[in-house]
Amino acid sequence: MSNSQPAPRAQARSAARLAAVQALYQQHMEGTALTKLLNEFHQHRLGMEVDDDQFAEAEVEFFDDVVGGVDARKDEIDAMIAAKLSEGWTIARMDKTMLQILRCGSYEILARADVPAPAVINEYVDVAKAFFDDREAKFANGILDTIAKEARN
Repeated sequence: MSNSQPAPRAQARSAARLAAVQALYQQHMEGTALTKLLNEFHQHRLGMEVDDDQFAEAEVEFFDDVVGGVDARKDEIDAMIAAKLSEGWTIARMDKTMLQILRCGSYEILARADVPAPAVINEYVDVAKAFFDDREAKFANGILDTIAKEARN
């Protein structure tokens, strides 16, 4: 039997990744404390319906790990990202959504050896495509691929 739908766990992880980017964007813009941020997403976002938009059921532990891990290792992750940017570009100049995509992907590459690097990169390129056009998605792919080659070799 052929089934083109991703497995439920893969869908739950994809939803967790998208939610992690959204949560970290909110934290970046509003300065929300980590505990409050996680609680808000657990109570009101993950797998809930908001304004007629159904949020996919997310793997909560995975979401917590990515958001908490990025929060804890932000300086290390930002230094890695900054080192890959073209001359004249800084973290501060980056689009804030793209920055969260790169932070989440970098964290998974660094800390989640259980997830193959190509899968991490593909997932965050898909997240990038939800917000940006192909040019920015290719940018995310290039940065994450370079980080993966350094971190996983």
